[in-house]
Amino acid sequence: MQKNKGTLIPIGGNEDKGIEDDEMYTLDFIDEGILYHVVREAGGIDANIVVIPTASSIPVEVGENYLTAFSTLGCKNIDVLDIRSKEDSEIKNAIALIKNADCVMFSGGDQSKIANKIGGSTIHEILLDRYKNEKGFVIAGTSAGAMAMAKEMVAGGSAAESFVKGAVKMYKGLGLIPELIIDTHFIRRGRFGRISEAVAQFPKLIGLGLAEDTGLIIKNNRFEVIGSGMVIVFDGRKIKHNNHSVLQEGTPMSLTNMKTHILSNGDRFNIKNQKIEILPIEAPFI
Repeated sequence: MQKNKGTLIPIGGNEDKGIEDDEMYTLDFIDEGILYHVVREAGGIDANIVVIPTASSIPVEVGENYLTAFSTLGCKNIDVLDIRSKEDSEIKNAIALIKNADCVMFSGGDQSKIANKIGGSTIHEILLDRYKNEKGFVIAGTSAGAMAMAKEMVAGGSAAESFVKGAVKMYKGLGLIPELIIDTHFIRRGRFGRISEAVAQFPKLIGLGLAEDTGLIIKNNRFEVIGSGMVIVFDGRKIKHNNHSVLQEGTPMSLTNMKTHILSNGDRFNIKNQKIEILPIEAPFI
């Protein structure tokens, strides 16, 4: 497993952006919110942050929301890079923004748009190179932006058809973290069957289901959970029975001995050796 110097922060969607009338919630957002962690990992409020709303069907509005959110945190150098085609990923000014960024933040929406419009481009190559070689460089993504970080990317699938072959649609993502398959909005949208089939297809990979307003800080082949929800880990590397390859589509699957772990704020997981560090029960809630 390659050891990358940069940091990934996948987020399960619907992260707190500090857009609340109640001052108490705004203070929580500034002190403890996921975007606060993004800014801190990128070097603080002077970091160059580039927001890419490519996945969204309303990129202008989404870009404005992130401008407001990062400004609320005190950030001064924020750009929105509105990539709407593969050609946009080859524009000199866009490439320059990515080269100079301390943090690149992908919005939610449709992860296939990220794969199709950025995958294989010069910007994609720069992101891969900088994540591999530059300590302190951060790539964050929420919902679709998180799912696109994987090599084997969940592209869609109905939760109502869970645990049957064909319920999940897979696609090639950006390949930033090839060891993981990431799904988002996990608890609220009941996506257990979707990630189970994804892991059945790729049993050597670890499936992660991220709840909303929950994220991971991934660096040095380890991740730590941040945010208010939970992360479900699906480890299929010791599956004993997996009939996915011989089933017809629409047929219920059989999987045995797939390990699952439920992790929350402060818990850590070593992707390389699968060791878990759980926050002690007596530790104060953060």
